[in-house]
Amino acid sequence: MQGQWLGTYTGTSTGAIMVNIDERESCYQGTAYLAEDDPIGFIPMASFKTADKNANFTFRTDPIRPVNELGLLLDWEQVKKAFPGHNFSQYADVTGSWDADSLKLQWTTDIGANGTCTLPRSKASEPSELIAVEKDWDSYKEHVTTLDLRRRPLFRGQRGTWRLQTSFHRRGRADLARFISEDLPLLHRHVSARTRHVFNLNMPDENGAFINLVRHHGYPTPLLDWTYSPFVAAFFAYHKISNKDAAKAQPDEKVRVLVFNREQWCGDCLQILFVAPPKPHVSVCEFIAIENERMIPQQAASTVTNVNDIETYLKHMAEQKHKTYLTAIDLPKRDRQRVMRELSYMGITAGALFPGLDGACEELAERNF
Repeated sequence: MQGQWLGTYTGTSTGAIMVNIDERESCYQGTAYLAEDDPIGFIPMASFKTADKNANFTFRTDPIRPVNELGLLLDWEQVKKAFPGHNFSQYADVTGSWDADSLKLQWTTDIGANGTCTLPRSKASEPSELIAVEKDWDSYKEHVTTLDLRRRPLFRGQRGTWRLQTSFHRRGRADLARFISEDLPLLHRHVSARTRHVFNLNMPDENGAFINLVRHHGYPTPLLDWTYSPFVAAFFAYHKISNKDAAKAQPDEKVRVLVFNREQWCGDCLQILFVAPPKPHVSVCEFIAIENERMIPQQAASTVTNVNDIETYLKHMAEQKHKTYLTAIDLPKRDRQRVMRELSYMGITAGALFPGLDGACEELAERNF
């Protein structure tokens, strides 16, 4: 049952539904959002917890809360004043079931509003469907130098051809409301003992910088790392592969560089720089480099998203807008040693990209071993 479930619902109203579910020790816990086709000024959000992990379940949600498009909580009394005479549901009784392919839900609220949906399982764990352009290292260098870098596309290197997914979603988490209420306060208490700057999480810039900092030091977050440099992206595509493994690679084994049309995407799609809005989104961010020496040499940017399967979402939006936002270039895995040697001549090394003792040791290990 865990994961993200996206689709549409019908009933007293119709619209889009997003259900994010985490697995806990003895149950499932999550948050659901209903975005009505005929919006009334807010989006209902309901948290819930199942009694156990059975495939058939019944539960009553926690109190329904109103949020705006950014995911910020609204005051019920203010909402009621804005819509005099309107009745609002306070909770819902839900029954449903899940299997390997779908999640089925039916609900009735305390005022008799009802709904039903069958949501397909995310395709995030399936192989990428992107049709990549295959290039060798020489043709890659020639190709990227012809790109209009003034439009500042984003690049991301991956040592495999899997789908785009944040580290948060890749670890099996989905409920970002829980990430905000549980993970961030715990992280803040622990990390603040180890940073010179004490981050104020109530300030958006510092909140984003803090999440970006813990991401760069290995904590799973809903951020995805990108770079403005196609050569830094190539470094990240190859750097966790050993020369020994690369030398044994078959001709069809590839690493991948993804190219994201940042300018076009930001012009076509609303950018929401909040962690948990109630509708699917992918937004480009440039955070302040507080306590984060890696951002500048990596020419780093990030995307923040509440979407588990980013590739499918970008493809859906591309079809709607008749645009192409994401492309891929595959490079031979066996070229690793040559590529890393040439990148070192450009100054793109672990020591440069990861300032500090770890980066220096990794660079010297690359050189000597």
